[in-house]
Amino acid sequence: MRLDDLPGELILWVLILSELLVFAAGVTAMMAMRLTDPQGFAAAQAVLDGRMAALNTVVLVTSGLFAALSEQAASWGNRRRARQFLALAGLGGVAFLAVKGVEYHRDLAMGAAIDSHLFFTFYYLLTGFHAAHVLAGVAVLGLVAIRARPAPVQAGVMFWHMVDLVWVLILPPIYLLR
Repeated sequence: MRLDDLPGELILWVLILSELLVFAAGVTAMMAMRLTDPQGFAAAQAVLDGRMAALNTVVLVTSGLFAALSEQAASWGNRRRARQFLALAGLGGVAFLAVKGVEYHRDLAMGAAIDSHLFFTFYYLLTGFHAAHVLAGVAVLGLVAIRARPAPVQAGVMFWHMVDLVWVLILPPIYLLR
């Protein structure tokens, strides 16, 4: 495979890969620190509500489907349909942020603050940084929806899929691995 065969611009791939590396470094650091206090990490992790994470996973994956459908519609020249799918994808991002906000409120009410245990430091840093990417992604989807041309829609959707992928990468160490 040659670089010319990749969809989108090279600079977008550099951005996506650099973002994935930042999140991978955060997850790696979390997993390394977990080795120093496995019982403490497990106890802290038990405070989290996995149902919220499951709901947010379904929301983001569904949003990713709408984003993919928007790219297909834009490539077929159906700008109205592309805008509709971009709006649905963006609404998925807003729904994700709303659920995350409810989850944060619950966690904080249970005493799970960023400084209450190292697990929560990583939890808030990784999920907060991801939430910032969701917010940026919603803005990007909104911007590319204005004209709904194939190349910008493709770029926006690529960024959105990176946001989805990051969630799939941080989900297991935060919510699932015991």
